[in-house]
Amino acid sequence: MVTSVASTLGSFSSQKALRLANVYLEKAYGESDLEIAQELCRETELSLTQAKRVAKCDNDQVMMDEIGATFIKLGQLLREQGCVPEADAIRKKGEKLVHAIGNVQKVSQPNGIAQLQKGTLHSVERAQASGVTHSSFQGFETSNNNPAVVPAHIFAENVNPPARAFKLPGPDERLHDTLQLAGCLDLLQATLMPGDKLEPTTHEWLQAIEKDTDEQDRLKTLATEVTRVFKRDELKDAKAVAEAVYLAPVLGKDDFQNLLSEFYSGIDHSGLLKIYQLEGLAHLIQCAHPGYIDADDLVKTLGLLSSRLQGTHRQSSHHMHKLTLAVSHVLDAMADTKVKDIDRKKLHEPLSLYLGELTKSTDPYLVYQAAYAYQALLCIPDNETKWQSAMRRTGKVTQGLSRLVSAVKGLDLDKLIKGLKEIQGFGGISNFVEITTTAYDKITLAQSRQGFMESLKEGFSFDRKRDWYSALRGADVLIRDGELAAFRELVCRAPCRLDPAFQWGVCQRLGEIAANQTWDSDIRRSAIAFLGEIYKEDAVWGQQPIIKQWILNILIQLASSSGNGVQLHTAAAEAQLEELEANGDEKKRDLYQGCRQRGPESYPLKIALPEFASPSLLDRVQSRPDVDGNIRLLKKQRIKGRSNKVYIPPQAKSRIQEIDETRFPLMENVKEFLDSDRKVFLLLGDSGAGKLTFINELEYDLWQSYKNKTDRIPLFINLPTIDKPEHDMIAKHLRKAEFTEPQIREMKRHRKLILICDGYDESQETHNLYMSNRLNQPGEWDAKMIISCRTEYLGADYRDHFQPRDRNQQPDPSQFQEAIITPFTRGMVHEYIHQYVAIHQPLWRREDYQQALDLIPGLKDLVTNPFLMTLTLDVLPRMVDPGQHLSTMHVTRVGLYDHFVEQWLERGKKRLEEKDMAPQAREEFERLTAEGFTVNGIGFIKKLAIAIYKEQGGQPVVEYSQLVDEGSWKDEFFKSRDKQLLCEACPLTRSGNQHRFIHRSLLEYAMARAIYDPEDRRNKTLAVPSSSRRGSMSSTLSFEIEDDSIQTLNSGKEPDFSSPLVWRSFVNDHLLLQFLEERVQQEPLFKAQLFHYIEHSKTDMKWRKAAANAITILVRAGVQFIGADLRGIRIPGADLSFGIFDSAQLQDADLRKVNLEYVAMRKTDLRRAQMTGVQFGEMPFLSEDSEIHSCAYSPDGATLAVGGFESGIQLYSTSTYQRIRRSSFRETVQCIVYSPQSDRIATCSLDEVKIRNAETDLLFTLKGHTDKVNCVAFSPVGGRIASGSDDGTVRLWSLWSDGGFCLRTYSGYGSAIFCLAYSPNDRQIASGGAGYTVWLWNTGILGDCMRILSGHIGVVLAVKYSPRGDQVASASEDTTVRLWDMDSGACHHILTGHVGPVINVAFSPKGNQVATGSADKTAKLWDIETGHCRQTLTGHTDVVTGVVYSPKGNQIASVSKDRSIRLFSVSSRLISSNHCAEVYGVKCSPSGGSIASCGLDGTIRLWDRITGGLSRTLKGHRDAVFGIDFSSRGDWIVSGGADMTVRIWDVDSGACHQILIGHTEYVMAVAFSPYDDTIASASRDKTVRVWDTTTGERRWIWTGHSAMMSVMISPDGTQVASGSSSAVRIWDLETGCSYRTKGEFAGSALSVVYSPRGTRLASVGHDQTIHLWSANSGDHLFALKGHTGTVRCVAYSPEGDLLASGGYDRTVRIWDLESGVALAIVEDFQSPVYSVAWDPMSDDDDNCLVTGSGDGSVLKWNVNKSGGVVKLLWSSTNGTLAVTGALLEGVRGLSSVNKQLLEQRGAIMEPREHAPVVEQEKQEPVIKQEKQEPDRHGISSLLCLLGIGR
Repeated sequence: MVTSVASTLGSFSSQKALRLANVYLEKAYGESDLEIAQELCRETELSLTQAKRVAKCDNDQVMMDEIGATFIKLGQLLREQGCVPEADAIRKKGEKLVHAIGNVQKVSQPNGIAQLQKGTLHSVERAQASGVTHSSFQGFETSNNNPAVVPAHIFAENVNPPARAFKLPGPDERLHDTLQLAGCLDLLQATLMPGDKLEPTTHEWLQAIEKDTDEQDRLKTLATEVTRVFKRDELKDAKAVAEAVYLAPVLGKDDFQNLLSEFYSGIDHSGLLKIYQLEGLAHLIQCAHPGYIDADDLVKTLGLLSSRLQGTHRQSSHHMHKLTLAVSHVLDAMADTKVKDIDRKKLHEPLSLYLGELTKSTDPYLVYQAAYAYQALLCIPDNETKWQSAMRRTGKVTQGLSRLVSAVKGLDLDKLIKGLKEIQGFGGISNFVEITTTAYDKITLAQSRQGFMESLKEGFSFDRKRDWYSALRGADVLIRDGELAAFRELVCRAPCRLDPAFQWGVCQRLGEIAANQTWDSDIRRSAIAFLGEIYKEDAVWGQQPIIKQWILNILIQLASSSGNGVQLHTAAAEAQLEELEANGDEKKRDLYQGCRQRGPESYPLKIALPEFASPSLLDRVQSRPDVDGNIRLLKKQRIKGRSNKVYIPPQAKSRIQEIDETRFPLMENVKEFLDSDRKVFLLLGDSGAGKLTFINELEYDLWQSYKNKTDRIPLFINLPTIDKPEHDMIAKHLRKAEFTEPQIREMKRHRKLILICDGYDESQETHNLYMSNRLNQPGEWDAKMIISCRTEYLGADYRDHFQPRDRNQQPDPSQFQEAIITPFTRGMVHEYIHQYVAIHQPLWRREDYQQALDLIPGLKDLVTNPFLMTLTLDVLPRMVDPGQHLSTMHVTRVGLYDHFVEQWLERGKKRLEEKDMAPQAREEFERLTAEGFTVNGIGFIKKLAIAIYKEQGGQPVVEYSQLVDEGSWKDEFFKSRDKQLLCEACPLTRSGNQHRFIHRSLLEYAMARAIYDPEDRRNKTLAVPSSSRRGSMSSTLSFEIEDDSIQTLNSGKEPDFSSPLVWRSFVNDHLLLQFLEERVQQEPLFKAQLFHYIEHSKTDMKWRKAAANAITILVRAGVQFIGADLRGIRIPGADLSFGIFDSAQLQDADLRKVNLEYVAMRKTDLRRAQMTGVQFGEMPFLSEDSEIHSCAYSPDGATLAVGGFESGIQLYSTSTYQRIRRSSFRETVQCIVYSPQSDRIATCSLDEVKIRNAETDLLFTLKGHTDKVNCVAFSPVGGRIASGSDDGTVRLWSLWSDGGFCLRTYSGYGSAIFCLAYSPNDRQIASGGAGYTVWLWNTGILGDCMRILSGHIGVVLAVKYSPRGDQVASASEDTTVRLWDMDSGACHHILTGHVGPVINVAFSPKGNQVATGSADKTAKLWDIETGHCRQTLTGHTDVVTGVVYSPKGNQIASVSKDRSIRLFSVSSRLISSNHCAEVYGVKCSPSGGSIASCGLDGTIRLWDRITGGLSRTLKGHRDAVFGIDFSSRGDWIVSGGADMTVRIWDVDSGACHQILIGHTEYVMAVAFSPYDDTIASASRDKTVRVWDTTTGERRWIWTGHSAMMSVMISPDGTQVASGSSSAVRIWDLETGCSYRTKGEFAGSALSVVYSPRGTRLASVGHDQTIHLWSANSGDHLFALKGHTGTVRCVAYSPEGDLLASGGYDRTVRIWDLESGVALAIVEDFQSPVYSVAWDPMSDDDDNCLVTGSGDGSVLKWNVNKSGGVVKLLWSSTNGTLAVTGALLEGVRGLSSVNKQLLEQRGAIMEPREHAPVVEQEKQEPVIKQEKQEPDRHGISSLLCLLGIGR
């Protein structure tokens, strides 16, 4: 609070008290605190009261006026503060005070001259619309009692403003000059003018151009291009500046602002200040339309002028005059724009000083221009406060100024005159001497000049505004708009009419009118006559000799002008001079003679029309290559011939892993991309998914919307037609479209593109085309890219090939978008059929097609592919034999292609028959027909396909020119008449000289048919060997090996050496392999041929490529090589991924570079095999001596550090994964992290944090926590570290000093902190713990909690930020991981699938994946976008305590309490089409038709019972499916899952028939009744629900359990058995009554099953035991013991004599119920076994068992009861390497890393004696076991489990 000085005011003078009042008032204006500001106002009032008292006593009227003004300002401030009553009282006091002295003034902020209409080009409409009529001057005489009078003929009326005539151009006509362009654009801005105001030709032109938007765009684009050429012009001479400035008034806002910026930059950076640049800048500001320039731009400009002028050295008076003139124009414009708050000290005062210096000149022209500029400067208010201005100034801000502003705005001359009169009272001509009485005989010319300059210099004193400046600015407005009559009246009536400065300015303007050739001749004569009047009429205009001299000088200049069009004003001026020669007395005549003798002065009038350079800027623009004509031609070519085709708008999903039900309209998605800032859109889809059809539709839409040069040009690029598209792709394409090099350069500089790149896969590209073509880089193409690719071509890291990268070459996901076309829905199929029938009118009706789709097995799945849909509708009538029942047909993809090609050829033959042909052509056609036209056609496409693969590496487009390709291989296909006829009939298309198959898949089909043609058993295809690259990818169709297949071939004869399989590797040609897979399934002979190649490779290496192709095809076709004799085979480079080779003989085999990812080789003999470069997709695990708690990669990727229980720190080299250092200390390391620079390691244990160097040596210890420290994290910059503790705090430490110190302590969480993470931007710390929440802390000074993330229902055990910091992942005891959005704090994904607490979480470096580790002994990989589990990583035998990605993201390390470190390669390939995660349930159909499985991936899969082939996938559940069951007839499946629904499925169609809703938690088990009328479901909501299958109604809800885990209906349909975490209950299905089982029971009943006769129940659970119960009494019968872990599943054999059980110990045990012993133990599993089921179709001695396990595999086993032998029949696996018992003795080339891996997985490196088989002792049928409490994880037990408890 300011201390009051009221007690001392009594001694102050009025001046001192007023000054003090202004000091208080200034402080009050600047004070933000309202209370302080009001107190300052009170002090102001006290000071003013004292000043008033003293001034009143002194009778100081001037002081009273100033005091009154200050009172009024104080009142205004009080009103702003909301003190309205006080404000009104103060204001009235002030007004009363100024009234008392008769000088009322309203205090207001000074304003500049009004905003003037901008522009130098004016249409007729503008002049007439803005004109002021003579009626504006009614009552004018009363405002001026002594007006001047001039002859009536001078400016008798208002006229149109001057405009230059120009020729109106026609469409696309070249323009002559920039004046013509500017005139046209000016007319376009006047299109609202009534037609009768325009000349007829102009009106017609405007009407025509209104309809021609292309022409409008052309003219506007030309103007834009002129400004761009000007910007690139390095010289920017006066002529270029003049041309750019002349065009400025008609430019659009963006172009205008760019031009203004260029002028500003030129002035700012030029070494020598150029006058014409300043003049150009001034003109731009003056002609700007409203809103084109803001105040900040003008302030910036004034600052630039001030700085440049101060640095300008004194130059000639002429130069200084021009410089000052340019400054005046800029200041005029700034005054017009009413710029405020200019910094007085930085801008106002320096410029004032510069202008003040000019007043010392003896040149009146320069002094006048300086005075004019100074007056303009005064109209730009500075940033002085009101009280500062009042104290400093002696002049007053008057009411007249505000009147003047409004007058000029509205061209109200009456108000303008009144405003000038009021200004006059404060510094107008009243302060001059009486000029009218000055006689020529009393003053010399020199004295007159001196007096004139002295009068001008008054304008520099005390900021005094002069009325003559304001009057001249008003005159400029009137002249500009052709209001010359009003201008005359203003000059005659202005109060400053006799002011020499005003007269000087008026004469200058009259001279410029007279010299301007664009004015009418009468106007120019009037201007000269007006000058004569002012010269002659001394009584009216005064006798100032300097003015008379200036008039004579103007007339002499006019009379002496030369050049075209000046004769008029030359003659008129000369005549006027002759008239003036005799005017006046002798002194005046002497003045005249002296001026004539000297000739014109050196300051010519500003009269010249703009002179442009040659060539002009426009000429340079128009000399550019015309690209628009070529673009229009390209547009016509691309949209022409667009026939009426069937088109169904495709649907898409945003990620490959998403389920198809998340689909959205693709076209809308692409349009959103085009409107966004993203740069690349990747369009994916399977072969035939409709990518090209959609692209064509999109291109058509884009061309239709393309209107002008500013739009993006859609450019379709067929990538296979471009040679090396990774470089200069766009230019190569445009050259093919016949664009010239200058046109291409022009487009590159000035056009924007939408690149639609089709066929990335067909071009066999691996480059990132966006990056390699440097799109959107400086000087490169401005383009958005839409690029298509087949899904099967890609690996898991496919985005690297498409994503733009930032300046650090890191992928930038924000610039990338993708969509995957989804298959047709049922509704889309129906709509396609409807359109197809309507357009093509085939023989079949729509109902016929629909019936075929419903009845033909598997056809509905095929036609979800658009291209296959087309093929199907085309050939289906041909494929169906009369009378054939549709349900008996078998349709395959390759079969559809067979029929389609044959039908196409038959139609082609028919077209040729009807065509007029030359005799020779007709002869060739008949010959082809006689030989078999279809056979010839198929032979032709087979040979063409071979040539394309052999000569072009599979690149599908063949360019053929008869002149260029004479004698080449292409002649064979395109030169002769018979080949030309075949080309015309075959499914080929031609565009110019380019030939290709109508669809890429047809090329692959033709090649597949060349490899094996069912119609050509001998397969006689001529071919030449060639090399090609290879890759890896897999499919999982299955087929059984037939023992007699190989026998069908002559074993003594070699295979066909001409086959393409011999000279090219096809392991990367996915669709071609799919055709061949189907051939294998259909043609035993082809399968035998493939085995023949493999067999011959054993003895002759020339067959090794064919053998590699052959075994790849067989593996992909699902052929399982269990026990196969493959000794000595040579298959280098083959793809055996997902292959089944259990017990196979592969001794001495050549397996170099073979892909063995996820292969099954249990007990396979690999002795002496060559295995250099084989790929297993995994790394060996590392072993430690104790439990491992944490691991971390160094940021440089060189080292992996691990720490654990009393083990210290171990360091491993990532190049060899050998231990390179073991720390000397042996303390427990709970958490370990690296600094960002890899030079420090931080660990935590007990209540302290230890900082070590990279060699693990201790540097210092951070102490401060009061309890155990659980976690640490380095800041991204490395200078700080955060720690979390059981004491409930997070501490932030500084590490810049050697010892480190605590910067800040975050408290408030309220419970133990178990995890924390630093955000990538260093601004946040996330922490989680026992409070079930995640807290986000501010790392700044405030250190507050910014947000709390709530949602977990268990302890938060891990938290991590994504690499970009936009997401946080938190892992919890509640078995889930939550992904949080950092902008909103919302949880956008909950990752479910683990069955134990999730201990750790890690983001991949690219941020697209999350890895998790859990107490369920698994690690999982999740897709960030979809939230789906991509892969489950198994192998650990205890809690997974840590997971981490390597810095490159290509590996994952996981650590466990099992003392191991497991290393997994992050696969670059897509996941198998089988289950990608745990299989929770398997069931066998009672009818024996199929086997069903369900799992974590949310799918139900149906497998062929015999072959193991996948026959159907049922999708619909939104999350994991936990239970399934078949109906009694096998025609229905019921399922239940994590989405809390029960679903009923049709097995034949795969359709979801019914959804039963009611459960409120996961549905864990479901069961059909034997009569299929009832379904039972068990849920974690603690209920069993019984449903009616007919109505879907709920019959019973049974409660009484804890969380339910299993349910089954008895074989007789009378009972339901259910199992929970504490009991087995038996329910009466009729009455709903229940009873518990009796006897001893411990652990959860995870599975409960009835025996086949329904008399017994078996249940299993956590107690590692199988319990058997009486179904009638509930009595406990006996228990089977042997498992070493939780038993998860149990099943009775069909006869009820065997029991199979599986569990977490990764074994399946077969129990003989009569003896109670285990007949067999299967130990070949890689992960827990979750489900077992017996095949009901079994022999007497052999039974078949199906298992489903945690690695996603479904296996079928043969169980021999008599021998207790279990043999694998077939396997379906999702990606688990199984090599248990494989023999590797003498293997060659196997890397040490792979050796270690295989040995760890159970392979045998060296021969060893086999242990004898030990007979298992017979067990007692009843095994007693102590009852145990169920395992419930509380916090304390959980912490103990994880190793972080006390």
